[in-house]
Amino acid sequence: MTWGELLKQGQERLKKAGIQEYELDAWYLFEQAFSMSRARYFLDAKEEAAPGDEALKAYEDGLERRSGRVPLQHILGTQEFMGMEFFVNAHVLIPRQDTETLVETVLNEQKNRNISVLDMCTGSGCIAVSLKALGGYARVAAADISPEALEVAEKNAGTYPVEFRQSDMFAAFEPGRDMFDVIVSNPPYIPSEVIRGLEPEVRDHEPLGALDGKEDGLYFYRILAEQCGDFLNQDGSVYFETGHDQGAAVKSLLESHGFQDTKVIKDLAGMDRVVRGTWLGQIRK
Repeated sequence: MTWGELLKQGQERLKKAGIQEYELDAWYLFEQAFSMSRARYFLDAKEEAAPGDEALKAYEDGLERRSGRVPLQHILGTQEFMGMEFFVNAHVLIPRQDTETLVETVLNEQKNRNISVLDMCTGSGCIAVSLKALGGYARVAAADISPEALEVAEKNAGTYPVEFRQSDMFAAFEPGRDMFDVIVSNPPYIPSEVIRGLEPEVRDHEPLGALDGKEDGLYFYRILAEQCGDFLNQDGSVYFETGHDQGAAVKSLLESHGFQDTKVIKDLAGMDRVVRGTWLGQIRK
């Protein structure tokens, strides 16, 4: 069997299992298992394959897990986000390109590096670490209810000085002491009834706590809208990722709790993706 045939065999196996991007997924598993670059593959595709036993087993195991609808990122252990590689596992939501809109919006609007930023519901830490790495902000903190998620986030932070805190939303924060100029969040926002219809990779393998926004998907936005003002300096800003049909509702929530200069920002596909607002320190309604 040649290297090309070995790869083709993997592609056919994933195609039979109903994997939509079977060719690409098979390549990533092949590349990781055999440490083979695209350039080398094109040179050696017709050569007789001579994989080591461990490498072949890794390839077979990867194909078996992917055929069982385990996310490719969990098998590979990484996901690219904002040009960086992030470690992921079953304890955190896999970073999506949609979330890059949130990070890019903050970077575009917050040019002052001498500010403090809090990432609530940090998960893998991809938002917090990206803001620290690319924005160079003086202080970046991140919180999550899950200790397992925080372990992943701390690993992803590496040498970047991000402060991590285990907290059920703002429960472990004290108003007047824990104050920030910017609060960002990609909270759970999928309505509970919708989750059962998601792809198996998401429904069965990503943490339910990072997906479930309760009955209407707005549960955590209500908490954020109500409590963020207690932890924002005057003229501070909030930036929340939302579902494609939630922009207007989240914008209204912010306005009802005294936020001004609210705006819904669309992603590259033209869908609502980020809601931002400014806290002027006024009396709450």
